[in-house]
Amino acid sequence: MQVPFLNLAAQYQALKDELLPAVEHVLAGGHYILGANVAAFEQEFASHVGVRFAVGVNSGSDALILALRALDIGPGDEVVTTPFTYIAPAEAIYAVGAKIVFADIHSLTFNIHPDQVARRVTARTKAIIPVHLFGLVADLGPILRLAAGRGIDVIEDGAQSLGAKVGGVKTGSFGRLGCFSFYPTKNLGAAGDGGMVVTNDESLARKLRILRAHGIERRYCHDLHGQNSRLDELQAAILRVKLKRLDAWNTRRRDIARRYSQNLSGLPLQLPAPIDDSHVFHVYAIASERRDDLQKFLADHGIPTIIYYPQPLHLQKVYADMGWRPGDFPVAEEISRKILPLPIYPEMTDEQIDYVTSTICQFHKEGRC
Repeated sequence: MQVPFLNLAAQYQALKDELLPAVEHVLAGGHYILGANVAAFEQEFASHVGVRFAVGVNSGSDALILALRALDIGPGDEVVTTPFTYIAPAEAIYAVGAKIVFADIHSLTFNIHPDQVARRVTARTKAIIPVHLFGLVADLGPILRLAAGRGIDVIEDGAQSLGAKVGGVKTGSFGRLGCFSFYPTKNLGAAGDGGMVVTNDESLARKLRILRAHGIERRYCHDLHGQNSRLDELQAAILRVKLKRLDAWNTRRRDIARRYSQNLSGLPLQLPAPIDDSHVFHVYAIASERRDDLQKFLADHGIPTIIYYPQPLHLQKVYADMGWRPGDFPVAEEISRKILPLPIYPEMTDEQIDYVTSTICQFHKEGRC
């Protein structure tokens, strides 16, 4: 059996009877930038997250950059984030000229550790960017209390966690700003790049709308140093169709995770937890002391895997001049050597799940398999 790591084509086949008319309607209308679909999607998205305002931009990376710019963060400021994630948060901090400050992660959740954040905060800290990694809500309570006591803004990176919630409150609505990505592989993915910034602050929402469109609020009148970062109509039309399915897709992801964990229990693996509304399983990642051998064994049996992330950010070549060294963030480094995400997507069948887990059992030579 072959089990693809992702299967975006299957999602398209299930939705094409709605997607194609939505796209054709946009093309026939001839309004492709900041039109009715973007406005409607922003309202629908804000309602879904539980915030007052949502501002569509052209990527999750730009969402982070514009969030920092909206808060006037720049040279001389420090921003704390995690070294174990995709590079976008660190890249955004660098892009606005602020100093990247990493804080190590929790060994069980892989999310930024609040105690480590507290150790990194200084008088120059202007923001904290916790990442809800793999779809699991970060431990925000201590971070939000620390930030409130020090006058620090919290920008949530919810690129992988859309729909995850704690106490009925969804990610993106806890901090001053929340940032999301619609990269095609995300739980809510476009047919290209796209992003969103959400907030309950009306003045920040207005500023974000100006910043995303060359600093313009009135045509050809440039009030701020902006940039070109607009969510286009085609992507908005596609995302409006998909948003209606997101809750069901996230429920299916949790069902897959539950089946994975039940089938893999008792093996010498670290399994993700919890399997509840606080996790939407953008990624189902196990940790194994024999990661590389297990990955090869799975590939040999038709199960490709992709490692998120094989090297933490502080050891990336691009930051070689920053002075970080191996051992600076030991938990992130250890997890990067052990982590192995398994295939997960809503269209995955129970038969495919069982094949993946039986193959892992076979690798460990468990008699019950």
